[in-house]
Amino acid sequence: MLNLSVFLENSARRYPNKDAFIFNDTKVTYAQVNGAANQIANGLKSIGIKAGDKVALSCLNLPYFPMIYYGILKAGAVVVPLSVLLKKDEVAYHLNDSDAKAYFCFLGAPGLPMLEEGHAGFRMAEQCKDLFVITAKPTDPSPIEGLKTLGMLMSDQSPVTETAKTGADDTAVIIYTSGTTGRPKGAELSHSNLTLNAMVSNDLFHPTSEDNMLIVLPLFHIFAMTVLMNVGMYKGTTNVLLPRFDAEAVLGLMAKHKITIFAGVPTMYWGLLNYQGDQVDMKTISKQLRICVSGGASLPVKVLEDFEAKFNIEILEGYGMSEGSPVVTFNQFDSGRKPGSIGTPVWGVEVMIVDEDGAEVPIGEKGELIYRGHNVMKGYYNKPEANAKTIRNGWLHSGDVAVKDEDGFFYIVDRTKDMIIRGGLNVYPREVEDVIMKHEAVSLVAVIGIPDDQYGEEIKACVVLKEGMSVTDIELMAWTKEHIAAYKCPRVIQFLDALPQSATGKILKKELRKS
Repeated sequence: MLNLSVFLENSARRYPNKDAFIFNDTKVTYAQVNGAANQIANGLKSIGIKAGDKVALSCLNLPYFPMIYYGILKAGAVVVPLSVLLKKDEVAYHLNDSDAKAYFCFLGAPGLPMLEEGHAGFRMAEQCKDLFVITAKPTDPSPIEGLKTLGMLMSDQSPVTETAKTGADDTAVIIYTSGTTGRPKGAELSHSNLTLNAMVSNDLFHPTSEDNMLIVLPLFHIFAMTVLMNVGMYKGTTNVLLPRFDAEAVLGLMAKHKITIFAGVPTMYWGLLNYQGDQVDMKTISKQLRICVSGGASLPVKVLEDFEAKFNIEILEGYGMSEGSPVVTFNQFDSGRKPGSIGTPVWGVEVMIVDEDGAEVPIGEKGELIYRGHNVMKGYYNKPEANAKTIRNGWLHSGDVAVKDEDGFFYIVDRTKDMIIRGGLNVYPREVEDVIMKHEAVSLVAVIGIPDDQYGEEIKACVVLKEGMSVTDIELMAWTKEHIAAYKCPRVIQFLDALPQSATGKILKKELRKS
């Protein structure tokens, strides 16, 4: 038997009165989170939810998220976390594709957009029979008449339950990929996948019950779910929740709650680096911070170097993906780190760089990164063709182009699908972006391929300039040609005030391609 909720249960026994989550002025202890999860598990059982049934969850970074997440697991059901930004058609697709039997949806901000989209999507779903509104307080009524609330589900339920006897290979979570190629696919992650990945993550930066973590990465995303929430529950940390990234809010919470561990995606580090206000004590923050972790996308070396100089702390960069539970490689304490690298394979995971025929390439040569180990998903839910293409002979093919150096460190070059083929020559956007980022006037850049009659594809750079600085497209093109081969240089440069980002802070290149 193995159930991921053991992390919460064990810490509730060890630290019952310790703050598990803090949101604004609300503090909930480990005992309270565990008790609420038990009530939710009992409530789900009372409406007929059985072991293996799927239950979807749309919620911001609030204490309700872990309560419901672990409550679903305790009932033996499968958690299907959904992005809070989904529209009704997307909600319906995810509910139908996952065969969800029930759905928890937070009512959202003024205007209730999350609940309205969620409710509309729920009505379009075929087999999802129960919708529960997550209100600001459990006693609050549903703003849409006739809908049941989380409070109603928990009402009169015991804060004690018998956790379902799930097996290690039973599915715990179905996490949906971003859908950058085709419709999103649900990666089935087992209790063993997620438990081992959390334990491995714990060994990477050694949190203790004395640490305070700030969680601004969305909990519905695998990065925050495993590396922060599950690890935090495992070690008994205090976790400060912030629903949406704002540089001043993040820095303010770091100072107020003596944050020691922070994890973010590159755009978050870029935002913190470029914060211009004077409302927070940077020196205090720098003294308190013990660990900074970056993932979700490649961190530009220039951003890493400037952030470390400003905050006097090293950023440890890793690599993962939803299909890998998520951590695959990491710059680890015991093996050192290399800026710009995604580190070395974590315990129990093998990584290899291969060519199109699946043969391992020599050191320093580009190829596709593939991996195998305890972190590899069971497969995409009800997608046998996609599984056969993605997992071959036990190796998961990532679709990421990478190289390995002589010391065994790996470097992501780019996504295979993002590679630009200009006049028959391969151009990797990441390489071009790293060069452009070194220009003194450039704050952020994304490089994409655009259709071209002569070359098939042409290179376009979408650039955000630093405040108060300027450079023309002609000047930036000329400067770039001094630092990189001419065929790799952008022929089109578009200056923007900001780059479109996903809920997790990833730059949405597919949106840039539409413009």
